Amino acid sequence: MTETCPFCEIIGGRAPATIVRDWPDALALVPLRPVVDGHALVVPKVHVTDFVVDPIVSAATMCRAAELAGDYPAGSMNLITSRGRAATQSVFHLHLHLVPRTEGDGLSLPWYSGRH
Repeated sequence: MTETCPFCEIIGGRAPATIVRDWPDALALVPLRPVVDGHALVVPKVHVTDFVVDPIVSAATMCRAAELAGDYPAGSMNLITSRGRAATQSVFHLHLHLVPRTEGDGLSLPWYSGRH
């Protein structure tokens, strides 16, 4: 049995989502469990499993994420994507996390040790 892709379901109008921006080639939406206010996902409308599968789609999706990031107030932000379970990918449809950051927000990246 093939697993249903939650992002394809949203893109196809078969599942609900809070849409932040809708472009011809991508969607920006609020994740089910945002880690901070303003956390958004940018996903291509075509199904590709990760950023290596189709570099053109990956680049176009990155452009959309950069556009959206420009709408946020000036400040710090992470742009994160993953490839494979070992790299924390849990949904196998390319998606970019835009995560606004502030000093002392308590979020840490998995490879951040806290050392300076």
